[in-house]
Amino acid sequence: MAQKQRAAAKKVKDKWRAKEWYKIYAPEMFSNMQLGDTPADSADGVLGRITEATVQDLTGDFSKMHIKIKFKVHDVRGLDAHTMFFGHDLTSDYVRRLTRRKRTKTDAVVDVVTKDGWEIRVKPMAVSEQRIQASQETGVRAIMGEEVKKAASGVTIGEFVRMLIMGELSKRISDASKVIVPIKKIEIRRSEVTKMGRPPQPGESPVMGPQEPEPEPEPEPPAAEVQAPPTEPAPPAPEPVEAPAPEEAPAEEEKQE
Repeated sequence: MAQKQRAAAKKVKDKWRAKEWYKIYAPEMFSNMQLGDTPADSADGVLGRITEATVQDLTGDFSKMHIKIKFKVHDVRGLDAHTMFFGHDLTSDYVRRLTRRKRTKTDAVVDVVTKDGWEIRVKPMAVSEQRIQASQETGVRAIMGEEVKKAASGVTIGEFVRMLIMGELSKRISDASKVIVPIKKIEIRRSEVTKMGRPPQPGESPVMGPQEPEPEPEPEPPAAEVQAPPTEPAPPAPEPVEAPAPEEAPAEEEKQE
């Protein structure tokens, strides 16, 4: 019995040793940057996995650190796993900073279709300067839906992702909403890909790679020191001449009496 147990123990294999590490890469629109590594038994186990990265990690833009992008693995070649855009989200602390007292937050849910067949659910958010009426909220919500659909219908998925992240879509909604009520801030709070369309062709998506640091200005050469003309040494001061001592007057001869 003991021999059977030892034989069974030998047959047990370490599952982690059987796994291999796959490198996950971002889409071409993010310059195929490496997002990380993931272990799996086979390539089929990697397909469909979702990973996240902030825009700051992808582009180096510190002002976009509150935007998280989701990527889904759709293709595995060897030990390289390639992803597609799957949605984005804002961090919860950033949303809380926007929604202060005496302000109204208006949310909307808009389903759009891009020019290349991608179906995306977009959730914009508008924060007003002050509290607004329900009718004004309805008007702002309608404008958000119209602008998002109009923007998505004429662009590809790569161009639409850039509009979501870089703030171009938020600016369009803000400009259109001014006719109803002043808007303090408009953000695309979340987006979700509900159906993938035609994959972007090489070179079709706008590149959003890491920003190169600006070259530091070359230090200016030190200004040539202006040398003062050599001054002639001052002539030595004349030695003081001692004045001759005054001669003593001869003593008067004593008068003879």
